[in-house]
This record gives sequence, C-alpha cells and structure tokens, in this order.
Amino acid sequence: MIGKRLKLARAAAGLSLRGLAERIGNRVSAQQIGKYERDEDVPSSSVLIVLGDALSVPLDYLAGDQEMVLDGVEFRKKQITSKKEEAQVQAQALHLIERYLMVEEILRLPSAKWDKPREAPFPVRELAEAELAAQNLRTHWDLGIDPIPNLIELLEERGVKVVVVESKDNIDGLAAQVRRGDREPIRVIVICRGIHGERQRFNLSHELGHMVMEVEGDGKFHEKAAHRFAGAFLMPAEALWSNVGRHRSSIGWGELFALKQLFRASVQAIVYRCGDLGIFPPSLTQRLFQEFSRLGYRSAPNYEPHHLREEEPERFDRLCYRALAEGAISEPKTAELLNITVHELNKRMEAPAPVAVE
Repeated sequence: MIGKRLKLARAAAGLSLRGLAERIGNRVSAQQIGKYERDEDVPSSSVLIVLGDALSVPLDYLAGDQEMVLDGVEFRKKQITSKKEEAQVQAQALHLIERYLMVEEILRLPSAKWDKPREAPFPVRELAEAELAAQNLRTHWDLGIDPIPNLIELLEERGVKVVVVESKDNIDGLAAQVRRGDREPIRVIVICRGIHGERQRFNLSHELGHMVMEVEGDGKFHEKAAHRFAGAFLMPAEALWSNVGRHRSSIGWGELFALKQLFRASVQAIVYRCGDLGIFPPSLTQRLFQEFSRLGYRSAPNYEPHHLREEEPERFDRLCYRALAEGAISEPKTAELLNITVHELNKRMEAPAPVAVE
C-alpha cells in the first residue's frame, strides 16, 4: 500500500489530484489516483514509475514503510507558512530517515538510542529552570563545561538524528519524532541548509531544549525558555565566568570575536548570555545591541562577520561507505542512498592525492 506516501509526495509537490493526473499525461485519472491514496487500489509497476517521476521521488520512498510517520512536529510562527512547504519538509525528513534506517539494518547496527535523562522532560515554569535543564543534560551526557566542537556529531551519537532539508522559507528548526508502528520512536531535529554555523548550532540547541523540557505558559514563554536552554547548553555559566569574568563594565570587539571562535556561537548570543548571567549590566548589553543593529549584524542576509562553517551530518555517509566497502550494497545503491551519481561516488572513494612535503 502506497497511499500515505503518495498523498504526502503530491502535497509536497503542491499538486491537486487533477494536477498530478495532468502531469502524468492522464495515464490514469484523478479519481484513480484518489483511490491509490485511500489504498482502495494499487497502481501497476509502470504507473508507479510514472508517478514517482512526476513527483520527483524514488520508488523506494513511495513503496516504503507506510507505518513510518513524522509526529509531534511544531511548525512554529514565522517558520513554515504553507501546507505545501509543511508537506515538503515532512516528505524530505521521512525519506532521509528511511534511508538512514535502511543502512543501519543492512549493517545490522542498532539505531542509536535516544539518550534521554531519566528526569526528562524537565518541568519549566520559570527561565531559571530552563538553565537547570541544560545543566542537567550536560551532566547526563558527561560534557563538563567545555565548548562543544561539533554539535551535530554529538546529537547523532546520543540518538538524535539530524535531518538537513532544502527549504525556501528558511525554517530555523523543528523537533519531531518518527513513529514506526509499535517500535520505539526515533527522535529527529530538522534544520534548513544554507545558514551560518553559529545560527545553525543555536537552532539545534533551541530544538533540543523543546525536546527535553516540559514548559508551562504560552507560546512566547516556550520560545524564551528554549532560547535560555540553548544559551546555557552552548555556553555554561562556569565557562563564561572563567573566560569573561563575573562582572564586566566593557568589552572590546577583539575579545568578543575570540569568544565567538571559542564557544562557536554568535557574538549576539554571547552578549545576550552574559546579560542573562549578570556579567554585563543592562546598560552595556543595550549599548552593544544598538551597535549590532547599526552595523547590520541583526539583519539578513549577512548578519555578523567571521561566520562559522555550517556543520553537516556525517554518520549516515560513513555508514553508506562502510556498507559499500563490506560488499553489503552495490555502487548504484550507495549512490542512490547518498543522492549522488555513481561517477561522483567513485571520485569520493578514490585515494586522495599524496601531499607534497616541503
């Protein structure tokens, strides 16, 4: 049965039943496509191929695990603005997760289990409790107070699959879970490709906060709590006190941008965090943000200078290369899973050129 996947792929393409029928040259009618989506009938293999081509999705997606659904997605304000965009994000996320699980199964690897603290979700009624939630998660994951060098790698090691999608609406991030019948749900954070590394890391931490906290109050407070969690998770108080001091009346640009490289966070997030902790008085925080606005740091498209490189999920790629090297999958299948050509795959698998020694 392909009904759920077909309907989602059609919505992601922004097509009506009639529109899809026209796109496939009326090979089958709109009414017949409706029957496929309701699982009242099954398309022939030739019709399935035509539908997949028309919707730009592979056949293994349409014929994939129909019980697998993206659940608990919160399309928050100022992120996804249309049902089409919502469907596109869900379809991309499901397809990527399904490929991920396929490779794990081929290699007979257990899917990384969500390493959630026993006390989570942490109840949060005031912002100080969001700070405590971040401290507790760091303690549970044995992170100490050191900056996190690669946040995506950490999340994937701890059982949170990070999915990077293309989105013209430039979503900040979405915390969700993938349900597969009666099996344990898979925790997922969906982020958009093409944003600066410092913003990406803050968005990931923000979504992680939504995942581990149970916040009381309205939507605005939920977002404030997630922001506070993100700041505390990326920049523990003890680390800032050690590197900045407990009370400052001024700070220079050189020091701010050195802290950006250390904590891998934006200078704006650093200043905001120092304000939260009382390291900076309100007057200094306000003065710095006025200067950020004057310099254009708070506006798209460039934001602040000295951007950090965007992090990429790498575990899935490593598993694909491993499966190929062990003969568990073919080159064409590996290329399909990685969404590249066989030629590009062969280039990646070639030995690197020797490095000249001076």
